Amino acid sequence: MMRPLVTLLGLVLLWQLIVTLFALPPYILPPPYAVALAFIQRGDVLLTEAAVTLAEMLLGLLFGALLGAMAALGLLASNTARRWLLPVIVASQAIPVFALAPLLVLWFGYGMASKIVMAMLIIFFPVAATLYDGLRRTETGWLDLAQVMTANDPRHRHRVLLRIRLMAALPAFASGLKIAAAVAPIGAVIGEWVGASAGLGFLMLQANARVQTDLMFAALITLALCAVALYAAVDFLSRRLLPWQADSHVSK
Repeated sequence: MMRPLVTLLGLVLLWQLIVTLFALPPYILPPPYAVALAFIQRGDVLLTEAAVTLAEMLLGLLFGALLGAMAALGLLASNTARRWLLPVIVASQAIPVFALAPLLVLWFGYGMASKIVMAMLIIFFPVAATLYDGLRRTETGWLDLAQVMTANDPRHRHRVLLRIRLMAALPAFASGLKIAAAVAPIGAVIGEWVGASAGLGFLMLQANARVQTDLMFAALITLALCAVALYAAVDFLSRRLLPWQADSHVSK
């Protein structure tokens, strides 16, 4: 618990040292106390806008994870889907998300829908890739044993998928969700930058237009805290729901 606090204190001191040594004006890099003052004075606005962005992140994570899981299961279940869809899914990651944001705003409007879809598109690939990889890497000994024990069962394939492959791939799925939680703010904020009337990204644009750099930093720190909280929540749930997946590192 002390290490994150010491690290945070060190970063704040370094921040203050840079401002002091280079005599930077507040509109370029505000000192830490100015950002803290913005938190105090505009805390209600920050919380209101953070609630909007956090809702977009959560819904994007939920729908993106569901879409990614369905895609991974479909790729495993069908050779045809694997041959046709896998190259398309991989190639889709070459398209910059900034290029899609204006189209999504045009199609889904300036509300939360376009931001949720943007977050889904960013979250979809890491979830689909990690779960599909986990499904493919199931221990062959388990599959051979299942083949021997249920070879004559007409439901053999579905039982193997649900009770062996899927259960074995859950740790990989949890890893994909943690990656998705870390990148979820990107989709939400990009959508808010392109077109929005609420959210932390919208607040940052408004503060930038008014040269309120301290408020911009406060919104940025709030966004980082939301991302860390979402990642910590996913990590906590994965540890509780997958207790058999122990940490491989040794504490020192």
